Amino acid sequence: MEISWIQAALLGLFACLSSMPGLGGTSIGNYTLGRPLIGGLVCGIILGDIYTGILVGVAMQVVYIALVTPGGTVSADVRAVSYIGIPLAMIALKSYGLDAGSADGQAMATSFGTMVGTLGTVLFYGTATINLVWQHMGWKAVENGNFKKLYLVNMGLPWISHIICSFIPTLIMCKMGAPMVDLIKSYLPMDGIAMMTLFTVGSLLPCVGIAILLKQIVTKAIDFIPFFFGFTLAAALGINLVSATIIAGMFALINYRIKMLTLNKTVAVSDDEDDEEDI
Repeated sequence: MEISWIQAALLGLFACLSSMPGLGGTSIGNYTLGRPLIGGLVCGIILGDIYTGILVGVAMQVVYIALVTPGGTVSADVRAVSYIGIPLAMIALKSYGLDAGSADGQAMATSFGTMVGTLGTVLFYGTATINLVWQHMGWKAVENGNFKKLYLVNMGLPWISHIICSFIPTLIMCKMGAPMVDLIKSYLPMDGIAMMTLFTVGSLLPCVGIAILLKQIVTKAIDFIPFFFGFTLAAALGINLVSATIIAGMFALINYRIKMLTLNKTVAVSDDEDDEEDI
């Protein structure tokens, strides 16, 4: 699989839109376009292999399912995972002849995503550092009463930061990805110790994402029951996780209505007591 300059440029554009601080906005950019699940679809469309793109995106999404960015702390930036890691993983899978849906294929995909995730952290802080220059210009404009300049500071100049720290790295790495993958293939054969180690580590990485998610939502032992309920339904009844999500939504709706009825009953009792006191 070869990536043309146009394809690499499109990947770079989406990397700009999904990077943090988000050029495409936090909700649409980072938390939508930047997620590996969506990034896999976008990469699949751009590279002409939607099937592989989505499967690779799903594999990487599990690893970063609990990724949050509290304050300015970023452990991994998804722009690199989604728009550098996924294309490189797709190239590697094609080069090694692996199916993206196989265990080895998903292990390789998660390994590539993790490798470039660290690069994304560097890109994030690089973008934030350059943006400080524009922020300083914005404060100067406010002090001088030149409020119209804020449009340039907010919507124009940040493009420079993202072109330097998102577009150009993505363009170069995606375009040069195929030769690098071929080089890796030459020095790291499938049956070698290095590749076997890569597959082993890659197969364990989704557990890290699930563990981080568990740490965030499980505060006591009984919280494990609703967490594993959906997986139990999928295993016992043969339903997929989308169906399990709909069932979970139904339980959430029932719980919500019970809570509202309890709240309304409490309010009604309180009103009756107030009326009796008035009498």
